[in-house]
Amino acid sequence: MLMGACAYIPRPGPVGNRAVPQPASPVDLARYMGRWYEQFRYEASFERGMDEVTAEYSLNADGTVKVINSGRKGANADRFRQSVGKAKVADPSTKAKLKVSFFGPFYGDYWILDHGENYEWSIVGEPSGRYLWVLTRDAHPSRERLDDLEARVKALGYDCSLVRQTKQ
Repeated sequence: MLMGACAYIPRPGPVGNRAVPQPASPVDLARYMGRWYEQFRYEASFERGMDEVTAEYSLNADGTVKVINSGRKGANADRFRQSVGKAKVADPSTKAKLKVSFFGPFYGDYWILDHGENYEWSIVGEPSGRYLWVLTRDAHPSRERLDDLEARVKALGYDCSLVRQTKQ
């Protein structure tokens, strides 16, 4: 039974950034709320092979954030998956560091490392350097926007050879 339970423990990928920087600027959580489209990421066991990935954030009355991550695995419509979790602010001074949970009392780091002035894009990581997500408000941003985000990711110290493009 223990071996079966271990199969559900998320397994991180390789370290793609050995010196993850602190978040670049504070976050206005109200402006961060809403739908985001994943453009690229470091592949992780809990998201392996998924496309059409979105994240929907909304503020709860108690100050926590409701998180709904959705995506499709493969071409079949019936392979659509959704995970609902919650996040709490871990750094009240900047609100750029959150703790997110999809599995009961277990929380992981979610750092908003950088974001657009108008919250049109966001780069998310965490201190181990094993996870990276690049999100936009537009499902199909321009090539220039994607190139700019890739350059920003590299400037933050991430190894772009580990990046997986997300089909939207």
